[in-house]
Amino acid sequence: MLFNEKLKQLRLAAGMTQEEVAGTLGVTCRAFQNYESGRVYPKNTDIYGKIAAMFNVSADYLLSDEDHYVLEAHRKGGPKSTKDVQALISEVGGLFAGGELTEADKDKVLRTITDLYWKAKENNRKYAPKQHTREAAE
Repeated sequence: MLFNEKLKQLRLAAGMTQEEVAGTLGVTCRAFQNYESGRVYPKNTDIYGKIAAMFNVSADYLLSDEDHYVLEAHRKGGPKSTKDVQALISEVGGLFAGGELTEADKDKVLRTITDLYWKAKENNRKYAPKQHTREAAE
């Protein structure tokens, strides 16, 4: 289960509205809605501690291995890479539906796939046509 799913589940179990949680965390309601929808992750790491304390869970519980890959994608490549890695994780998750791999093996597979993703991105940058400036074209 990803961060946003856990966040929504915890909020509903506590009987709180998005506005109440946002106010307690000191973020806007829109920011909290984006966390809960999975569009963004909190940029301020203190937010994770506040959420954990509010719902009496550990900060480690909030972020799965998959979340760490998504956060890394956002840090390295921005929103486009974030969406790509989220889609990749979702598709790869189907491979694990049978439950035959251990958690450690699943983590190794995801790590390998995300490493391949970053290598492909780097290769695409290397071999992409160079953008010329307007002055050079004139």
